[in-house]
Amino acid sequence: MLERGTILRNRYRMVQPIGQGGMGSVYLAEDLRLEGRKCAIKTVRIDPAASKEIISELQRQFSREAGILARLDHPNLPKVSDYFTEAEQDYLVMDYVSGKDLKEIIDDARRNGRFLTEVEVLNWTRQLCNALNYMHNQETPVLHRDIKPSNIKLTPSGLIKLVDFGLVKVLSKDDSRTITVLQGRGTAAYTPLEQYGEDDTHTDARSDIYSLGATLYHLLTNQSPPEAKQRFLKPETLVPPRAINPAVSEYVERAIAAAIAMHPDDRPRSVAEFDELLLNNHNQDGSPRASQSFQRESVLDLVRDNVLWIILAGATAVVGFLATVLR
Repeated sequence: MLERGTILRNRYRMVQPIGQGGMGSVYLAEDLRLEGRKCAIKTVRIDPAASKEIISELQRQFSREAGILARLDHPNLPKVSDYFTEAEQDYLVMDYVSGKDLKEIIDDARRNGRFLTEVEVLNWTRQLCNALNYMHNQETPVLHRDIKPSNIKLTPSGLIKLVDFGLVKVLSKDDSRTITVLQGRGTAAYTPLEQYGEDDTHTDARSDIYSLGATLYHLLTNQSPPEAKQRFLKPETLVPPRAINPAVSEYVERAIAAAIAMHPDDRPRSVAEFDELLLNNHNQDGSPRASQSFQRESVLDLVRDNVLWIILAGATAVVGFLATVLR
């Protein structure tokens, strides 16, 4: 833990901690070279029990991937301005983003007994789509892997910022392997099944889409969706958003269902495709498209709850058929 007043690299003076997690901490700092500039500095925690060779490789990897993050330039992403290693500790320096995070905004709404409006939530979601589309379409695609309300800031001007690159993952150009800046699984409620475990080589843009869909679910219902592992074992635990908040549009519910489908192949293939679902989730003839995962799970519930009647009905039909044939 860095103490207040600690100066790093003869430039950054620590003001106060502003976040802490399993993979590191984030501090508010003053830039002593640029008077008045505030920045956020993220420390990257490395297992002290790791061998010197592993630590050295992780630090080389950090520098390589931090350099890629520093080249990102998008209005909905904080700018990474510096990165360095000091006393065997890695640091990432980013713009400090003022304002509340969306988790705080959700909590305020719930305490006041109301839901966030769909209009404002979709405005935020489309800004996030723009940022993710930019990241995923870099020459070397970048995945965020930890999209959740507490990692999204709403600035006083109304601009959304996707912050905390703690679990960012960079895909190699030939897609034959992936490089992860930090090992970690993200937050369970927003993490797709394929991102669990140490081997998450099957994650791609559709994994970020799952997390974005789960975030959208939380924003509109004031509650996070059940974990993917729980849904896998008990599909009925996923309650459709409109059952919680009737003000949610049917087309938005369908888009969420598609985004948080359990299998990646059942999700939109890209963020642009998901954004299109939010814009227009209808067939060419104007009729609404069938709900995906929500409808599938409700049918499973129907079969499970009425299995005895289904068996009896089938048996009755067979008996009737045989009676007709043997008459």
